[in-house]
Amino acid sequence: MALADIYADLKRDHDKQRKMLKDLAELTDTAKRGKLFETFRLEVQAHAAAEEESLYATMLRDPELRDDARHSVSEHKEVDDLLAEMTELEVSSDEWNEKFFHMRRRYEHHITEEEEEMFPAAADELDSKTEKELAAIYEERKPEELKLAKEKPAGGDDRD
Repeated sequence: MALADIYADLKRDHDKQRKMLKDLAELTDTAKRGKLFETFRLEVQAHAAAEEESLYATMLRDPELRDDARHSVSEHKEVDDLLAEMTELEVSSDEWNEKFFHMRRRYEHHITEEEEEMFPAAADELDSKTEKELAAIYEERKPEELKLAKEKPAGGDDRD
């Protein structure tokens, strides 16, 4: 069975992000690493926000899916906070490397959990019309969220 558009869109982004994480781990040129890290940060921020505005918003309204959505939103916040901490560090430092490998482990766990647990649970509850609507929302919001991510650093939270 083919993945519905929303899940295929998200999985495609996850695959791109996994590749970026692998490349970041292997890069030794600090200028290239810094540039790729910024690209990764923007990609993850835009992806997470658009995912929350589409799939998660719908899941939060469904009692059967609410706990999964809450869990995933909290993991997005955790990764966003780690990205914010990393932006304050030199990409060549041991501290940056340590945080990178911690963030990578957390993020890869998160996206695997989404793909293996959350997406199938949502697919069982949501009808194909809703899934198509969510894909359209995601595809519309992601470019807008990318613009916002460029203006707002990771970990930004105006509620301090």
